[in-house]
Amino acid sequence: MENQKKINLKKVALISVLTVIMVLLFTGCMPGDGVNTASNKAGFFYGVWHGWIAPVSLIFGLFDKNISIYETNNIGWFYDFGYYIAVISGFGGFALSRKKRVVV
Repeated sequence: MENQKKINLKKVALISVLTVIMVLLFTGCMPGDGVNTASNKAGFFYGVWHGWIAPVSLIFGLFDKNISIYETNNIGWFYDFGYYIAVISGFGGFALSRKKRVVV
């Protein structure tokens, strides 16, 4: 029983460390961070990435006025297409993975 508690504690610690690392990595590529300029505009893959991290960007945007959930320096329709595909698949995808309950 004591070994099981140590293993669970190690798992929680590992997951916590990995979560902190991932959040720090997210902050390096958020919309509005200055990477994309008028001469270096965000494209399709930036749109996909920004769509995936939109909830995290929203939270960080509360504390940093330079961070937004959408990159304004983008190439246009193609960026928008990637962004909306990622937002829809990220939030709508959860509904597809849930198990359906069968009522008899």
